[in-house]
Amino acid sequence: MRADSVQRGVVERIVVRIAQDARVVGVAVTGSLAAGLGDEYSDVDLVLAVRDDAFEEVEAERLALIASWAPLIVGFTGEHVGEPRVIISVIGPPLVHVDLKFVRLSDFGASVIRPWLIHDPAGALAAAVVEHPGAEESVDAQWIEDRFWVWVHYAAAKLGRGELFEVIDMLALMRSAALGPLAAVRAGIDPRGVRRLESAAPRDSDELRATVSRHDRKEAGEALRAAVRLYRSWSRDIPFDRRTQAEDLAVQYLDDVIRRRRENG
Repeated sequence: MRADSVQRGVVERIVVRIAQDARVVGVAVTGSLAAGLGDEYSDVDLVLAVRDDAFEEVEAERLALIASWAPLIVGFTGEHVGEPRVIISVIGPPLVHVDLKFVRLSDFGASVIRPWLIHDPAGALAAAVVEHPGAEESVDAQWIEDRFWVWVHYAAAKLGRGELFEVIDMLALMRSAALGPLAAVRAGIDPRGVRRLESAAPRDSDELRATVSRHDRKEAGEALRAAVRLYRSWSRDIPFDRRTQAEDLAVQYLDDVIRRRRENG
C-alpha cells in the first residue's frame, strides 16, 4: 500500500463528484502528491479550472460545493496566506487537509507548476499549460535583503525589552521567509519556507537549529546571531544590491543590546 493511499483515495472520490458539475472544466493535483513525494501526512492540493463565464457563480458557492463533494469538517478562505481563491479545509474521517484553489480557465496555466492533470476530459487544461506555463518557484533575494536587517533590528529591540515571545516569532519569520528559502535553493528544491528541509537539506537543517530558541534571553540573543551568520553565509554568492549600511548598523545594535543585557545581569 502506498504511503499516501488515503490522500489519493480522497482525490479520486472528490474528482468523481466534481466531474458532474459542467462549470468545472478540469482538475489538477499539485504539491507533493503531484511530485510523487506524498506520504501519510501530506496535504491534498487541488486546482479547479472553472469556465470564465461561471467563475463568480462558482466562487460564491465554494464551501457548499465542497461539502457536496466530500465530508467537509471545516473550511475557510485563504486570505491569511495571500490566496483568497483557495478554500483551506479538513475533510474526513479519516482527517485529511485539502486545499482547493478555484481559478478561471483563462488563468489556469499561470496558476500551476508541474501539475498532475487528473481530470481534463476536453484537453483544455493541457492546452492552457502549454500556452501559459506557470513560472517556477524562485527566491527573490533582493526582497529578502531589503527586509532582513530591519527584522534583525526589530528583534534586537524586543530582546532588549525582554519581549522574548516576540523575538521567537521574529526568528520563525526569518527562517520561513529568508533562511529556509535560501537553504532550499542550496539543496535544489522548491523554496517553500522551511518545508522538507530536514530530509532535503540535512546539513543546513542541522545548522538552522541554532536559530531556534527557548524562552530565554541569552538563548534568544545567540539565536539571532546565528540567523545573521547563516544569512550572511548562505546569501554570499547570490547577486543582489546589498544593504551594507543597514546590515552594519543592525548587527551593531544587536551586539549592543546583548552586551548591555549581559552587563546589567
